[in-house]
Amino acid sequence: MSSARRSLAIAATLACLSGSAAHAEASRGDASQLELQVKATYLYKLAPFVSWPPGAFSGPNAPLVICVQGADPFGAVLDRAMNGQAVGTHPVIVRRLPKLDPDSGCEIAYLAGGPAQTQAQALQAVEGQPVLTVTDETRGAGVIGIVHLRVEAGKVRFSIDAGQAEANGVAISSKLLALAVRVRR
Repeated sequence: MSSARRSLAIAATLACLSGSAAHAEASRGDASQLELQVKATYLYKLAPFVSWPPGAFSGPNAPLVICVQGADPFGAVLDRAMNGQAVGTHPVIVRRLPKLDPDSGCEIAYLAGGPAQTQAQALQAVEGQPVLTVTDETRGAGVIGIVHLRVEAGKVRFSIDAGQAEANGVAISSKLLALAVRVRR
């Protein structure tokens, strides 16, 4: 499958995740579990639409590290979603950290906040680093990362802060920007 076709397939998958499947499942009464599954899947599905600067990975087969900072809302849901996944030549691994710092080794960081470090402190800790930060409206605190997840009409949606992405040295594909409900420049 060509790279362009694969990107389109991923875009369709992202659209479906936040669309009718989530709405149908939510109506069955398992909304919070489904919401976690969709958000966990987003963490992995965002990666093909992001370009990290040269040297962000230690090698061509180095893992793509998804970190969950603070109070992990996902638990086993995220582990199941990431099991056996890869982005290109990079196998996906998950790390859970009470605190982020510039040397945490995360390509994607879901900022949940916790007693050791708030979401705002975590965001500040990786400011200017090649890390795609993901925040979640349901976690509160008014902190907004590069990707900000929210639930609207029973569907998981996201906004993107393109300026923050640029400041962190990560490039977001125009295909992903087109799927966002809002893009800040």
